[in-house]
Amino acid sequence: MALVEKVPVADRLETVRARIAAAAERANRDPLDVRLIAVSKGMPAARVDEVIAAGVEDIGENRIQEAADKQRVVRNAARWHLIGHLQTNKAGRAAALFDFVHSIDSRRVADALSTHRPAGRDPIGVLVEVELTGLPTRSGIAESGVEALIEELVNVPSIHVMGLMTIAPLTPNPEDARASFTRLRHVRDHMEHVTGWALPELSMGMTNDFEIAIEEGATMVRIGRAIFGERVE
Repeated sequence: MALVEKVPVADRLETVRARIAAAAERANRDPLDVRLIAVSKGMPAARVDEVIAAGVEDIGENRIQEAADKQRVVRNAARWHLIGHLQTNKAGRAAALFDFVHSIDSRRVADALSTHRPAGRDPIGVLVEVELTGLPTRSGIAESGVEALIEELVNVPSIHVMGLMTIAPLTPNPEDARASFTRLRHVRDHMEHVTGWALPELSMGMTNDFEIAIEEGATMVRIGRAIFGERVE
């Protein structure tokens, strides 16, 4: 049975926050403009509670069922982000569980979220996932389709289009991710110009490359391993 490597979360968070601050300083940015999302995929609820108690306000999950299981037992309040691919037939559950969805790539998924968003809840914050690597296994909409999709989404009720998300190529050298992050920022800037819709959020950067992402304008970084540690047997 896999166990979570037990290193004090406060120590890991201090290191991650220092790295965020240093990257922001290099880019002449305020570190407070970067939202830290702790990605708890594969981690037990007790570990999530520990992270929230240490000051993390945003939790990211890849899978809907895993998020549902954790939310039933996590004691501390947080904002929950779905960062994994979302299928239309699972959007109903996602609409009730999450505050943000980072992986919108079609009008159908957005409509399903809108239809199933519980009454009385704030609109769900959504980001359009843009696929910039050309890898056939990656999800997300091609850059050429972003403008048309945003034009459709801004009129969908119960959702609020907040920005763009991408996943850079996974390579040993973090610097290799820079081109994808730079490109997403340029796409966002262009979309704001041509659609007239404010898109303040750029969700990009993970444990291996979040510092490069911050230098290129990330406002949300999705960090798991650097916060929770590796899972060990």
